[in-house]
Amino acid sequence: MQPRNMSMSGVVDLAAVKAAQEAKAKAEQARAQAAREGGTGAVSPADLVIDVDEAGFERDVLQRSAEVPVVIDFWAEWCQPCKQLSPVLERLAVEYNGRFLLAKIDVDANQLLMQQFGVQGIPAVFAVVAGQALPLFQGAAGEAQIRQTLDQLVQVAEQRFGLTGLAVDPDAEPGGQAPAQPQEGPYDALLNAAAQALDAGDMAGAVQAYKNVLADDPAHPEAKLGLAQAELLQRVQGLDPQKARQEAAERPADVPAQIAAADLDLVGGHVEDAFGRLIDTVRRTAGEDRDAARLRLLELFEVVGADDPRVAGARRALARALF
Repeated sequence: MQPRNMSMSGVVDLAAVKAAQEAKAKAEQARAQAAREGGTGAVSPADLVIDVDEAGFERDVLQRSAEVPVVIDFWAEWCQPCKQLSPVLERLAVEYNGRFLLAKIDVDANQLLMQQFGVQGIPAVFAVVAGQALPLFQGAAGEAQIRQTLDQLVQVAEQRFGLTGLAVDPDAEPGGQAPAQPQEGPYDALLNAAAQALDAGDMAGAVQAYKNVLADDPAHPEAKLGLAQAELLQRVQGLDPQKARQEAAERPADVPAQIAAADLDLVGGHVEDAFGRLIDTVRRTAGEDRDAARLRLLELFEVVGADDPRVAGARRALARALF
């Protein structure tokens, strides 16, 4: 089977922040339990490669993904390409020294996990970052391609979620220690409050909680992303999608109608449609109308994330529309 690259940027997941915070809370509970039992925090190099089954998936993958990217290697004993790929992944897990954790899943023994991830053939490699699943590649990829993908993964995990990985101690006993125990963040209570507000449908409460974090730390990445997503959800909460789309179709010069339709496009995962609609609006307007469309487009860039290639392309198109 030939390697098949998969984009790490899927449709917009407006539950990303909430899922990350839930995974983080579970991981903190696990770390606290390990500390009570005498754990020192560091892991041994041998603990960077683990076998995972359905029973331990939440603990070993979802919870751990709140502190380190977890790369999942779907394999089987009969799969010859797997026997080429798996040793490379295992060696790189040790070489990357805790920047990611490798979870090996035998598909014959864990077919439910295979189905949940939509695996069509093996070997297949996915990642889970802060509770979010990302397809990486399928097939026995070359080491250069694997390294490039892992570098991207580590960068996204660190920049978007602040995940710096695990502390590794070569002298630690394998299997006997808990993951690295970071200091509790100064804004955890506010971020948890924002997640609870999102869960309850209280978008105003979530917006305010994220703003409270940003008042002290304007560059806080999780709060910036959370605020952009919560404000988007707040804006579309009271919209009638059918009516809003009809108004946008009937009145192309109506800037508020185009902005509302762009919000709905993004919530529905139609990223390019949302960006294209607002860029077209910028192109054919001037003054305050142009500024309104441009500013909304910049807000939607925050929701999608600066590392997404669709944002880079839309920024270039916006520059052409403006100048």
